[in-house]
Amino acid sequence: MDNNQSGGTFAETAFKPLFDGKTTTGWHTYGQTAAGKAWKVDNGTLHLDAANKQNWQKGDGGDLVTQESYDNFHLKLDWKIAAKGNSGIILFVQDDAAKYPNTWNTGPEVQVLDNNGHPDAKIHKHRAGDLYDLIASSPETVKPAGEWNQVEIISNKGQLEIIQNGVKVVATTLWDDNWKKMVAGSKFKDMADFGAFKSGKIALQDHGDDVWYRNILIKRL
Repeated sequence: MDNNQSGGTFAETAFKPLFDGKTTTGWHTYGQTAAGKAWKVDNGTLHLDAANKQNWQKGDGGDLVTQESYDNFHLKLDWKIAAKGNSGIILFVQDDAAKYPNTWNTGPEVQVLDNNGHPDAKIHKHRAGDLYDLIASSPETVKPAGEWNQVEIISNKGQLEIIQNGVKVVATTLWDDNWKKMVAGSKFKDMADFGAFKSGKIALQDHGDDVWYRNILIKRL
């Protein structure tokens, strides 16, 4: 049967690629119209080449964000970080650089990190798989720098789950009173719109370190 003739059921329930393995189509640097040239397609991966680092971020990189916005979704991807590296997967990003200078002014982050080499790993709630500065992942299932990690992020009607290497490591309810209390006790407490949006872009963070992403798939729920 032609999928287009099946009432849309297949199209609505199937995972769709967010990265075609060949180009940066479907992505752009936050606050811009195209992907920064530091984001390179390398052997079927999206690779942030950190050779031209400026301060904590790439001079010609920047956080990469999806063209489309998502509310209820199931995201799957693989990530690999360089030794001593730092990156992240940021959710519900409001693509308005004039109002919000950074993706993380609005979007909660799933941490991507070399737990054995980056100093952030010594900070509670800043380790790989954590919902950054909000919820520590448990158990820790991250693999060492240079090895691939498989992550799934499921957001459905206010319920958020993070699955790392096949194990659920974070589960929480978004936007309720407990969520607001967590945000108020975090480094984001002075960002009025942080973690408040129920729909937004998905971002891959440029933290100035080499990182690779592949097999990026999403399903709307």
